[in-house]
Parts: sequence; C-alpha cells; structure tokens
Amino acid sequence: MANIIDGKSIAAKIRESIKTEVEQLKVKHNIIPGLSVILVGDDPASQVYVRNKERACKEAGMNSNVLRLSADTTEQELLDIIEKLNQDDTVHGILVQLPLPKHINEDKIINAISPEKDVDGFHPVNCGMLLTGHADMEPCTPKGIIKLIEETGQSIAGKNAVVIGRSNIVGKPIAIMLLQRHATVTIAHSRTQNLAEIARNADILVVAIGKPHFIDGNYVKEGAVVIDVGTTRVNDKLCGDVKFDEVAEKAGYITPVPGGVGPMTITMLLENTLKAAKRCI
Repeated sequence: MANIIDGKSIAAKIRESIKTEVEQLKVKHNIIPGLSVILVGDDPASQVYVRNKERACKEAGMNSNVLRLSADTTEQELLDIIEKLNQDDTVHGILVQLPLPKHINEDKIINAISPEKDVDGFHPVNCGMLLTGHADMEPCTPKGIIKLIEETGQSIAGKNAVVIGRSNIVGKPIAIMLLQRHATVTIAHSRTQNLAEIARNADILVVAIGKPHFIDGNYVKEGAVVIDVGTTRVNDKLCGDVKFDEVAEKAGYITPVPGGVGPMTITMLLENTLKAAKRCI
C-alpha cells in the first residue's frame, strides 16, 4: 500500500516559516508583502480559489487585496487596472484569476503584468527564464509538485518521469523542472499511443489531464511516485485524475485529492509573493 503524500501538512509547515519571514520583513524593513488578485465575473470555482488565496494571505500576515470586477468589464479597463498595480509599490504580486470572460484575451492580460510581480510565473519572460534554467518566478503548481516529490525522500535525478498533460500551467513547466533536476522526462497527452505502456515505465508519474479517475492500476509501475493534479467536480465531490484506491495498491507514494497538490499551489503563491517583496529590501 502506498505512502500518502500529505500536501495539507507539508503546506502547513511551509506556511509557518513564510509567516515568520513575513514578520521579520515587517519588523526589520517595514515591508508587508502585498498580493492583488483580480477576479472578473462570477465563475463559482474561481470564487472559491480566490477566497482561499485571500484567507491564506491574511493568515501569513500579508496584505491581500481582491478586486472583484463584473463579467462585462472591458479588456482595456482590465489593462488599465493592471498598469496601476504595476506602478503601486505596496503591491508585490499581481494575479489575474483564470479563466477570463471570452471577450478578454488572456495572453494580452498576462503579458501586461510586470514580470517582477507575476507571482503565477505565467509571463513569457518568466517562462523563458524557466526554460533556460534561470527561473525567477516558478509557476505555483509545478513548484509545489517538486516539493511534494522531494518530501518523499526519493531522488529525482536519474529517474524516469512521465508527465501526462501538456498545458502551459502544469504539464510543460513541470516537465522542464523535472528535467532540470536530472530526470529523464516523457511528456504524454491525448494523442500519445500506448499511453499505459509509457506510464508504466515511470518512477515518477505526474497526471494533469482533467479526466476524473482516468488512470488506473494498469498505468502504474510498482513503487512509483504518483502525483495527481486533477481537480474535477463530480456530483459536488472533488475528484482526481487517478483511481486512488486501485493505484494506491501499486504505487510507493501517492497524493490524495483533495489534500495533495491543491494546498501546495496556494502555499507556493505565498512563497512567490514573499520573494517579490524581498526584492524591495
């Protein structure tokens, strides 16, 4: 039976040290890390994520400012708000909650955020720095995944890692970050042939496809580290991409959903905001 990688308790431990650093920054340099989150429209899942981010910020002693905008906000209005936040010295991190309404170009909005304040790590400058091994702001979910794998005590170097999913938010960046830690990386996706066979070669299997319970025991090597990034709501219950009970019989380590990757994503957002604030020293 697999060891469960408890993202909740790992995140709690990291948040305690972030809280201590925030306090020191306040006392020694009179700087309070500030995160501004922009939410456009009333997508229910986005509202939950934003509330969680707001609460986490406050618990860490950071300034949290949530700008809730109506769904009919124009692209130009949003660009103007971002420009103001770029110029505001009390704001160290800017996050625009995705998805945005269809009339707003997401790429244009992400590109408008100052790379130094891009705590999501989505700006093309930060993506380029990640690719070339000079990452300044690593994207939050992949950064959290690396910490979860490291927490198992298993070395990444020399291992076969398979990433199922190729999104810009998780799949591509986590593949790069595993490669930088000397894993041999395969990226698989919806058009990959013999997917189960490829997945069974993985010492580290990261699944980020958004298809609930898609990965069963047939995809998993005995003793593998399995990271489930999926979060799909089915009958009002959060489900991962992995059939947990079946895969846990074969895996060496596995993340649950909820309570695995999710808490780490918000924790890494706090870490990135702190990092951005420390540049002001």
